Amino acid sequence: MLRTIGNRLLLLIPTLLGLSILLFLWVRSLPGGPAVALLGERATPEAVERINELYGFNRPVLEQYIVWLGRLVTGDFGASIETGRAVLDEFWRRFPATVELSVAALIIAVGIGIPLGYWAARHHGRLSDHAAIVFSLIGITIPVFFLAFLLKYVFAVQLGWLPSDGRQDPRIDATHPTGFYVLDGILTGEFDAAWDAILHLILPAIALGTIPLAIIVRITRASVLEVQNSDYVRTGRAKGISTGTLRQRFILRNAMLPVITTVGLQVGLLLAGAILTETVFAFPGIGSFMANAIQARDFPVLQGFIIFIAVIYALINLTVDVSYSFIDPRVRVS
Repeated sequence: MLRTIGNRLLLLIPTLLGLSILLFLWVRSLPGGPAVALLGERATPEAVERINELYGFNRPVLEQYIVWLGRLVTGDFGASIETGRAVLDEFWRRFPATVELSVAALIIAVGIGIPLGYWAARHHGRLSDHAAIVFSLIGITIPVFFLAFLLKYVFAVQLGWLPSDGRQDPRIDATHPTGFYVLDGILTGEFDAAWDAILHLILPAIALGTIPLAIIVRITRASVLEVQNSDYVRTGRAKGISTGTLRQRFILRNAMLPVITTVGLQVGLLLAGAILTETVFAFPGIGSFMANAIQARDFPVLQGFIIFIAVIYALINLTVDVSYSFIDPRVRVS
């Protein structure tokens, strides 16, 4: 197991190196540039040249990449062109917000998706099964930004049940030692602040979690159907094993491997989908800041944030792979 983890971590090095090359070239291919975006109407050729000289954007691309990679290895991700603060500081300031939103969306997706998919498989061919299939198809086809605007308009603007944007009511004077607003409210005993943070999470979490929920429903349903029609399950029924034991020890446990793989992949999609969701709900996380960085052509922020997200995504996939051995002993043996 330790050797497998070590090999996967070593493979992460060439993966990130290849990503850094593609990322560096993609950022440089964006139309316009940091100088034009920063100067706006004052973007005269002389002013643009001064900005490019200041940040080294007028040097050859290969030289720029080598300098950036050398700083990256030492942990220096540069500074944001727009704010002037270190990229690393900007990332950690906004990372808790995106994690909180992604965890809330994942709880919705897993908490509803797995039971609904299992229910559909148990009632295969019935009305409830067809309803679950239709629900999953609708969830996959609705764009995130459209659903976000729809939820915001109905539940925040028209009904006024939930907040329309932000992470917390600005009138609440709360302390945030960790940056995770819900957790901070619980740790400090400011339960009104924790509840307000939860209310601000509901709409963006639903919008962000709908597509993963629909995918998890379909994968769970297909996996449970495959397992419950397998030979060892039929053999267990023939031997008189109770239905509850069959469901818990044979069907669910063996059906969870593809579901866990899907959940691990959805975490990366949640981080990517957060850009649209956070922008619509003015949620101050990584996604909304990256959207602003794209408009401002803030190269250091785009490069640093995407590298961070890639590392997190790779570590999550490694965690999912390791969890296989605890769910299915056959994986550990192989």
